[in-house]
Amino acid sequence: MRTKSVVLVLLGLAGVSAHAASVDELIAKNVAARGGADKIAAIKSLKFEGQLRYSGRFGTLDLGYLQYRKAPDAVRTEASVQGLTQVTAWDGKDAWRISPFQGRKDPERMTADDARELADQAWLSGALVDYRAKGSTVEYLGTEDVDGTEAHKLKVTLKNGDIEYVYLDPDHYLEIRTVTHRKVRGTEAEDTTDYGDYEQVAGVYFPFSIVSRSKDDGGESQITIDKAEANVALADALFAFPAAGGAK
Repeated sequence: MRTKSVVLVLLGLAGVSAHAASVDELIAKNVAARGGADKIAAIKSLKFEGQLRYSGRFGTLDLGYLQYRKAPDAVRTEASVQGLTQVTAWDGKDAWRISPFQGRKDPERMTADDARELADQAWLSGALVDYRAKGSTVEYLGTEDVDGTEAHKLKVTLKNGDIEYVYLDPDHYLEIRTVTHRKVRGTEAEDTTDYGDYEQVAGVYFPFSIVSRSKDDGGESQITIDKAEANVALADALFAFPAAGGAK
């Protein structure tokens, strides 16, 4: 009986080891496909310019799109039309926004739930790179069909408890879809984002087509990147809540 127990324990440990290796192997392939760990780490800031089309219950709206990102996890996104600019920003600790389309032209701090959504998406290197250092855990769940592609499925449990399912293309190991689950005001929210048209920026591949759909309200946003720059000078103040009387 004791010998049998030892064998079962060893088999169990072998299974855990193989499972961990498969996760790390897939992430290593993803990092290599994107351009390699050194090139990813060398990017300290990004600026994306393009177009945003939002479709929802009240119709479709086309806007100019601008996003600034700064390592490790600061992000500011602007969407503009007809002289009005909506801003959402996260400086690594706090989140805030300006919502002129809702009649609010002054900056306001975001709720903890809304701030968490920004924080989840803010890592410049993405969710998989150095996931342990970020406090996340990753499980490999096999493959799943994504629009006709048997993609590798990874379950990423973030430090704050939110869950992100990441789907990797089986040939190129780049992200083609993420499905995020988080609690928002006591209700589970689910967002699906598809990625495509990868282009190199400073030797690292980034998606230039991003389509996101919210299960909660049925809204869809389509982002098309026209221009991208790496390692541009970005002041920390760009991401911080504006001081009273300061520039917005």
